This record gives sequence, C-alpha cells and structure tokens, in this order.
Amino acid sequence: MSFTLAIVGRPNVGKSTLFNRLVGRRLALVDDQPGVTRDLREGDARLGPLRFTVIDTAGLEEATDESLQGRMRMLTERAVEMADVCLFMIDARVGVMPADLVFAEILRRKSSKVVVAANKAEGRAGEEGYYDAFSLGLGEPIQLSAEHGEGMDDLMRFLMPIHDEFKDRQIEPETEIEVAEDGEDDDGEIVFSEGRPLQIAIVGRPNAGKSTLINQILGEDKMLTGPEAGITRDAISTNFNWDGVPMRIWDTAGMRKRAKVQEKLEKLSVSDGLRAVRFSEVVVVLLDVNMPFEQQDLRIADLAEREGRAVVIAVNKWDTETDKQEKLRDLRESFTRLLPQLRGAPMVTVSAKTGRGMDRLHKAILQAHAVWNRRISTARLNRWLTGMLEAHPPPAPGGKRIRLRYMTQVKTRPPSFVVMCSHPDLLAESYSRYLINGLRDDLDLPGTPIRLFMRSQSDKNPYRNKVEKKVTKLNKHLEGRFNKTVGRGTKKQK
Repeated sequence: MSFTLAIVGRPNVGKSTLFNRLVGRRLALVDDQPGVTRDLREGDARLGPLRFTVIDTAGLEEATDESLQGRMRMLTERAVEMADVCLFMIDARVGVMPADLVFAEILRRKSSKVVVAANKAEGRAGEEGYYDAFSLGLGEPIQLSAEHGEGMDDLMRFLMPIHDEFKDRQIEPETEIEVAEDGEDDDGEIVFSEGRPLQIAIVGRPNAGKSTLINQILGEDKMLTGPEAGITRDAISTNFNWDGVPMRIWDTAGMRKRAKVQEKLEKLSVSDGLRAVRFSEVVVVLLDVNMPFEQQDLRIADLAEREGRAVVIAVNKWDTETDKQEKLRDLRESFTRLLPQLRGAPMVTVSAKTGRGMDRLHKAILQAHAVWNRRISTARLNRWLTGMLEAHPPPAPGGKRIRLRYMTQVKTRPPSFVVMCSHPDLLAESYSRYLINGLRDDLDLPGTPIRLFMRSQSDKNPYRNKVEKKVTKLNKHLEGRFNKTVGRGTKKQK
C-alpha cells in the first residue's frame, strides 16, 4: 500500500459507509444511529488504479478526556497523527456545524494533508452544504455520496498526487514462496508467514476484558477500553508478530444472552463477532474469574466447538483472586464437568491488566492449533479401532450385528474421521461418543473438536456388477461369432 488515509468527522456523517465502499466489502457496521463506530478499523482500499490503506475512525465529539466519547476522540486523534492524509467529512445536508470548525482547527495542527469531503451531497439538498464547506479553510471540498457512489472520480483525482508522492513506499507482495503441502514443513510442523498468519478470535461476555487483553498482547492501547460494559461493537482485526509467530487477532463485541439482545445495533455487533469466530482458527474464550462458567460462557464455548475451531479457555482478572490454589481446583473441576465436549482443552489464568500469564496463553494457543491440525495414519487408526472393538463391541439392536470394518482420517482442522460399517443408522450415539473419547485419550487429541462419520458398506462384492456385465458382453460376442460361422455353411450343414 502506498499511503494511509484516515476518514474523520462528526458522528453519523457517513464515514463507515465510505470505508465499506473503498474496501469493497461491508466490514464496518453501519446504522442510522450516531456513534456506531468506536474503535479504529483498517482496510485495504481500491479506488481506480490507487491502492492504499484506509482507517475508519470514531466520530469526533467535544467531550472530556475521562468520558467514553473523550477516549474515542483521543483514539481518533492518534489515527490522524499516524495517517499520511486525512479525509475530513461533513454532512452536506446539515452544513458546517460549530463542532466542524473546532475539528478543522485540530486537523490543521495535527495533519499536513487534509481533504474535505461534503458527503450526502446528491441532489439539490446538499448544494448549500457543499459551498458552505469552503468556509473551513482547508481547500476545495469534494462533493460525495458514499451511499450511492457519486463523486468517487473526484476523490481519486484529489488522491492521485498524494499517491504519486508516496509510491516509492509501496512494496510489491512476495508471490513466489515455497510452502509445503497443508501448510507444514518436512518435519510436520505448522509454518506461519506474514501472508498466512495464525487467526485468533477473542470472545466472551461483555466486560470480561477482551480489549484490554489484546492491548496487553500488542503492547499498545489500540483498542478502546474502559469500565463501561459493551464498549466494543465492531469485530476489529490486527496483524502483529507475537514472539516470532505472525498472528491476526480479532477483538469482538461481548455476547449476551439472546433474550437480552433487543437493539438492532447489538444484534449487528454479535453477528460481526460470530463472523470473526468462523474466520478464526483458534478461539480464546475469555472468562471473568469472579463469575466463571456462567451459562452464557458455556454457550460461547459450545458455539466455538460446533464451528469446529480450536478452543483455549482463558480466565481473566487473576490478579484480583486471593486464594489462587483453591480457585484453580474449582475452575478445573467446573471445566471438566460443564464442558465435556472440550475435555483436555488448554485452560490458562491471565491478568490483562498486569500482563501476567501472557506467555502461558501464547503457548496454549500454539498447542491447541497443533492438535487441531494433527493427522493420524490409517494403519494406526485401524489398530486402535480393533482394540476398541475388542474392549467394547458395538450393540446389536434388534439382533442385527453392526460391524465396524475400517477407519480413516479424511481431513484436519478439525480432525475428521470416517468409519465404514454395516447399519450405520442403527449405531447408538453413545457408542460414537465412546469412540470420540477414545480418540482424545489414546491418540493425543485433547480438547479439539472431533468429527466422526459412519458410512455404510455392503456385504456384497463391490465388483459383482462389473463382472456380470463383462460376462453378459462376452456371451453376446460368442453368440454372434457362432451365428456368423454357422451362416457360412451349406444348406445340408445347416
């Protein structure tokens, strides 16, 4: 990318709508309610021949630094300092407000390159606001309609000189990289690269400390945090290198019980978080040590397991616990009892505030990811299956004997197995759980989701139909030869 563009302005002027249009996807949440965006969201933008990084920011509001709006404004100001150029948006249908004049003065001090855009300027309703934007003293404004895509050519014309100025910074992506099959090297170890980082999603209930944990991992206050519950709304991803491992980590909105989620905006936030879970490889379920394993925590962990993701349980705010040994025993007992489908998954204690336990969390994430990618040979699986059948043969419902003939692993991520057997529809679910628990214990697959499929295999010879067809064809051929030979003889011979 050649340069970085930060979109700033008052709440509800259309910043996220323009961001989505530039990146070509609906990444940022958009709603008529002002103040939807709170964190900084980055994306790769395309505008004609231009390629650049665009940052969606929170709406600029006049507020004290201690308030939530004040912390959002400080985060936006930091994005302004980081960006190469700022796109200052106003609402052309409202015109220049007193707050716009204040923020124009801030941009004049903090950013050397500012482009003014009068959004919602389609039709005659926005003409007055467009001409009013000249009063900001930041140069000729652009007449835009982010929702309908009008004015994109004018924006490209303004950004072209900036692109030419920063084009020397543009780095061509490395395309010829030797990567082993399935993302593994010759020793069977997972290979990570900047182009293929490890995908991690941090999920949990509101106010569990997800954004604080990510800030602690990144070593900077990139995510908006505070004592208020439900601050995070968008699922924000960040690329970084954690102890030599390239990773992409997702901060998600807190997930409450479905009955309590009434507002449309919160529903959009939860949906965005679920999308991040589906994109991830490892899901870190963050619990509050003061209220661990609440009903909603169990639902979130079960969701990650049903989506087939590797799961790590992290218990936050460990620094506030006094009797740590007794609490740890209770946590392990509750984990084993309440989440049997994740038996053996890593569980670590951390403190997002102080940073303790970050090394254990890093190790647990890599361990869960390695198990999630584990592959077992067919020979070993069938030796194991023979032992399981001898120890506990499958039941015979209605006198019908169920034979499990052989087993193979069909895929990883998560480990998935197929067992060829007779009467798979009659096999009890309890016996499938018996086999899955045996896979976890005997073949070193702790905590990861396991998929086990039963497929029917008939007792009949699979080549029988082919043989019958060949015999029929041969008989017809011989009969034709015989008739042809007889037809050549004399009448007496016939």
